[in-house]
Amino acid sequence: MDFNINKESNKRKYFIEKLSQKIFLICALISVISLILIIGFIFYKGFQPFVSKGYSFTEFIFGKKWVPSSDKFGIFPMILASIYGTLGAVIIGAPVGVFTALFISEIAPKKVGVVISNAVQLLAGIPSVLYGVFGLAVIVPTIQNLFNLPKGQTLLAVIIVLAIMMLPTIVTVAETSIKAVPKSYKEASLALGASKIETIFKVVLPAAKSGILAAVALGIGRAIGETMAVILVAGNSVIIPRGLADSVRPLTTNIALEMGYAFGTHQEMLFATGIVLFIFIMIINLTILKLSSKVGK
Repeated sequence: MDFNINKESNKRKYFIEKLSQKIFLICALISVISLILIIGFIFYKGFQPFVSKGYSFTEFIFGKKWVPSSDKFGIFPMILASIYGTLGAVIIGAPVGVFTALFISEIAPKKVGVVISNAVQLLAGIPSVLYGVFGLAVIVPTIQNLFNLPKGQTLLAVIIVLAIMMLPTIVTVAETSIKAVPKSYKEASLALGASKIETIFKVVLPAAKSGILAAVALGIGRAIGETMAVILVAGNSVIIPRGLADSVRPLTTNIALEMGYAFGTHQEMLFATGIVLFIFIMIINLTILKLSSKVGK
């Protein structure tokens, strides 16, 4: 009798295990198929003007005028705006984020570190449009008054807002990486006579470098793909940015502003803009991944 009960119990467990595996497989397939469908649709729509309508991809990339009503589609100013905005945000946000993570993990008292860490995580939960509203209400007027500009919606405002938005991602991932450094590394450094600051910069940071690079990569992805906050502080002028005081229109902003009413070739060119943005993000991620693997080795 007991043998039959155990046999039925084993069969039930085996059935549940197989069913669970199939459910997990279906979920994984849904994720992969969704990604493939999205990428495939964007590339299909984006390549239409160049494949079937005779538009030049080179002129699209290096053209300086975006006037859909005159059949002119050049995104070079937007590419520069996206690159400058992202680079500026990384230059400001990456050091601040990494040093914050170091302070939380290695320097601050435990209670203080917990409070700051929780505050940073709450910062990550703020909707992006609210960052834009804050930038429009505080950062933009400050820039306008400080530099005596006609308007404060500039590349500098974009950089500051994106740098703030990057912080939660960089701090959270970098903090996890720093805390994962074995305690024996730090103890050995201190035992050899190194100070706490020397141990942090010469032992802890190099050991966590791979994770920190991953944190910066995620922050870059957040910055280059941001839309709503940038719309409010960029000014959205299609000009080649010559300085921090210029009004700009990044790639994401262009898509968001015009996709609602675009149709035909205009709409397809916006999808082509999305392809360029996707390629940028892939190049950045692959580069950081390569660097992380080398650092890890």
